[in-house]
Amino acid sequence: MKKFIDESAQFLRSRGFEAPEIGIILGTGLGQFVNQVEVISTVSYNHIPNFPTATVEFHTGKLIYGTLGGKKVIVMQGRFHIYEGYTLFDVSYPVRVMKELGISKLLISNAAGAINLDYKKGEIMLIDDHINLQGGSPLAFKGVEQLGSRFTDMSAPYDATMNTILKDVANDKGISLHQGVYVAVVGPQLETRAEYRYLKLIGADTVGMSTVPEVIVANHLSLPVVGLSVITDECNPNDLEPVEISDIMEAAALAEPNMVVLFTELIKRL
Repeated sequence: MKKFIDESAQFLRSRGFEAPEIGIILGTGLGQFVNQVEVISTVSYNHIPNFPTATVEFHTGKLIYGTLGGKKVIVMQGRFHIYEGYTLFDVSYPVRVMKELGISKLLISNAAGAINLDYKKGEIMLIDDHINLQGGSPLAFKGVEQLGSRFTDMSAPYDATMNTILKDVANDKGISLHQGVYVAVVGPQLETRAEYRYLKLIGADTVGMSTVPEVIVANHLSLPVVGLSVITDECNPNDLEPVEISDIMEAAALAEPNMVVLFTELIKRL
């Protein structure tokens, strides 16, 4: 595994990805963040040795290197999901490559449904904790101890310092920012009414199909991480409306400007 990571990182260095400080993973419908970046180099995923390739039509599949807020950043425009047929190691592999390149902070966004009905479409939740219902772990493979501690502590998976900065930014900019628990499921199907009731019972505020594998690996690598969920639909089991992917994309676009402000200001203040 270390050999594959080294090969990927070395290729990216040859394409100008030198000494990045911050890694950013963009969720469904949230790709416009890259417009804030002064781009130095762009590489398609399918050109990077050992890298997975995005198969979902609304994920563009590019790794972008540049500067933002005086920091060197790597942005994943398009991410991987286990519902595409990838393993949890594949899904989280880019985090390991970005860490090998030198990042010291990781920022993650996702599109999510609101289990907590106080949350409305177009709003944003700061992830304070998560529940893993994806049926496995990105650390469950032979030789994982060569990359970090096998028994990684997850008592505080999201970085308190960056969370505080994000809350300060939201307050300064007048952005409504919830704080709660994200639950990751496999997908790609959306949940039934009974499943939404179950997720509420176990303490989830939002639900999605990503993020948790990357956060687990970030903790495995002692890499401080924060996460934002953009609310794209409201999951009321007593009044459940069918949801189309076009609706999710539209809601993500509505919230994206605030997500961009939060991440951009966070980067400037780090």
